[in-house]
Amino acid sequence: MSIGEVETIEATTTTPLLLQPIAFRGVTLRNRIVVSPMAMYSAHDGFADDFHLVHLGRFALGGAGLVFIEATAVTEQGRITAGCNGLWRDAQIPQLKRITDFLHRFGSAAGMQLAHSGWKGSTRRPWHGGTRLDDEDVRLRGEHSWPIVSVGDESFDGEMPGPAALTESDLSALLENYRAATRRALAAGFDVVDVHAAHGYLLHSFLSPLSNKRDDRYGGSMENRMRFPLAVVEAVRAEWPADKPLFVRISSVDGIDIGWTIEDSVKFAKALAARGVDVVDCSSGGMKLPRDKAWWRATPAFKCRSPPRSAKKGTSRPWRSA
Repeated sequence: MSIGEVETIEATTTTPLLLQPIAFRGVTLRNRIVVSPMAMYSAHDGFADDFHLVHLGRFALGGAGLVFIEATAVTEQGRITAGCNGLWRDAQIPQLKRITDFLHRFGSAAGMQLAHSGWKGSTRRPWHGGTRLDDEDVRLRGEHSWPIVSVGDESFDGEMPGPAALTESDLSALLENYRAATRRALAAGFDVVDVHAAHGYLLHSFLSPLSNKRDDRYGGSMENRMRFPLAVVEAVRAEWPADKPLFVRISSVDGIDIGWTIEDSVKFAKALAARGVDVVDCSSGGMKLPRDKAWWRATPAFKCRSPPRSAKKGTSRPWRSA
């Protein structure tokens, strides 16, 4: 092949769409490769450290357009485990700023996922079993359990004590926690914020009729069940600069013909768009389901795969990601 033929091929070759830039508001990603939030459970008292710098920095070196840090709790109570990252106090900003500075230096945008565990909080790290923290964890690792809160007082795993049902005043305080965490994300140099409303955690538990049994203005109809998650989105959008994009992660369905449906997700997505959300990040699952309603049990394509961890007492919690 001649030099001329090579030059002709290069001139007519189109860059794959995956590797083309894409813009969201005032943020342009160098390509469309996005590293999703990955729960690492390796923070200390809510503080990121060198582990996170190395773990996330390698994706910038590898050329990713956008790199998300793991689900980050907006309150100390809203952690899943004692190893969860946090953004409930100003002192947590500098370590995160080290990470965003490194990502920016090597061409990646930085994403922050804001989260609250709800009824899935106060548990062990997955490699310690994923079940509730108790006195054994205090003895082995100095990790104490903490009171949890949720949409209602039902226990996700059947263990007691169950969560405390959030009151209206609690919800108002949580909105301020989300606002404050958003301001801290901005100070830490993040380019994108993602509100976690999936996988059975707090905001998803408001959305799903499987978990939301409230009889006030936050329960019952779909409009009522969407009320608090939408209020969180409005609060975050109000604090997040107009030139920076806002994402929301949802569980598109709870399961097979049960609970939250794809039609519900379409309606929710339209409500999110009306409130300034730029991307709906679609996932699924997170609720405890009958065996025949769980997609990973009932879908033939997945029957050859090892199932997620059981939710039975004494074993680890259902499959979940950030």
